[in-house]
Amino acid sequence: MPFIQITMAKGRTADQKRELLREVSAAAARATGTPEAAVRVWVVEVDAGEIMAGGTVLADKQAAAARASS
Repeated sequence: MPFIQITMAKGRTADQKRELLREVSAAAARATGTPEAAVRVWVVEVDAGEIMAGGTVLADKQAAAARASS
């Protein structure tokens, strides 16, 4: 039984998260040959200030992008 945790920044809509969960669940079932009913997938949302990628805090990157587009 696959257990899959998706950790991502807050900000997606409920519909976007549902679609992500559906797609990941279906893909895991196909890839492992496991019945989809046995696949567990959940989302953990974190603040953008708690994520770093490429040496930059996501909140800082988002703020810079907002300034550049205004």
